Amino acid sequence: MSYPSDLLVAHWEQIGHHFQPRDRRGSGHKHAKKQIVDGILYVVRTGCQWRQLPTDFPPWKTVYDHFRNWNLRGVWERALSEMTALQRKKRPKRPRPVTDSSTPRASRRSMGVRSGG
Repeated sequence: MSYPSDLLVAHWEQIGHHFQPRDRRGSGHKHAKKQIVDGILYVVRTGCQWRQLPTDFPPWKTVYDHFRNWNLRGVWERALSEMTALQRKKRPKRPRPVTDSSTPRASRRSMGVRSGG
């Protein structure tokens, strides 16, 4: 099942390498890293408790443990920084408006103030 909070495949292809293990030894992983990231994004977006994570995702404890470990290692910051940089490069540069440095002053007459008391 797909949720609105799921990461787009194109975005995953850009930042997925941050979430892969540094050490390739050991047994294979039971759950895909994208599924785990999607579970984390679901919790963050909906505000639900970890234990209330829908069963479409890996077990809540697995999702939480990955979230915690990635958070401690700074993985989220690196991935989000890369995503932000890539999005800024894609955005077309808009010309900055030229502004006049003078400040218009309102006269007493235009403000409705009568002179002479």
